[in-house]
Amino acid sequence: MNGEFSGKVVLVTGGGGGIGRGTALAFAKSGANVAIADIAEAGGNKTVELITQAGGTATFIRTDVTDAKAVENMVAKTVEAYGSLDVAFNNAGIEEEHMRLAECPEPIFDRVIGINVKGVWLCMKFELQQMLKQRGGAIVNTASIAGLGGAAKMAAYSASKHAVIGLTKSAAIEYARKNIRVNAVCPAVIRTEMYERALAADPAIGPRVMNMHPMGRLGEVEDVAAAVLWLASPAASFITGFPLAVDGGTRAL
Repeated sequence: MNGEFSGKVVLVTGGGGGIGRGTALAFAKSGANVAIADIAEAGGNKTVELITQAGGTATFIRTDVTDAKAVENMVAKTVEAYGSLDVAFNNAGIEEEHMRLAECPEPIFDRVIGINVKGVWLCMKFELQQMLKQRGGAIVNTASIAGLGGAAKMAAYSASKHAVIGLTKSAAIEYARKNIRVNAVCPAVIRTEMYERALAADPAIGPRVMNMHPMGRLGEVEDVAAAVLWLASPAASFITGFPLAVDGGTRAL
């Protein structure tokens, strides 16, 4: 495959489905060699299969992003497989709570913060070390519109995504003169397997979600993937530390 990322090496965490899978496929279509990291082996291997069937190049690395040794190994295996690390899309994350703050059990809070915040921090820690050796790179983190404002019955999730934006901005400042850019995407509700499961459980969710977006539709995985590829590309060479809302106009309300 040939394209804007031809010959580049891209690492995608949470690549076993949803936004991660869609973005990994988009990078591969654009010519990148893609390392897929996920704790779910079946999903990660399926993404690799889809990429190779389409003529692309990909490998799967089972990774728990809350484990420092596993994340260090993830970066090392990516470099071992393809020789470098040009782009990292830190997308692994969870959304588990649907309750008011005072009702949220402490284990759920710890799990959300552990994966969504510590996971991104660990990924950037080891990705940045590799990119410093190479004297350049681009990182895109998955935040959320819940990281740009409050979110009822999702306090821990919202807090975690605010933290991702804070990590993104801080790293962007620290490495701006090292030829490393760090940005974030902030999606609204995107049509993924998670959304489809929620819709099946409560069909009333559909109209509510449609109405929360001024554009009157759900976001698609391809919408987020396009934003990630743009932020990672030379077209965004003067952009760093920016949380880009991919939200159908929600934040304009």
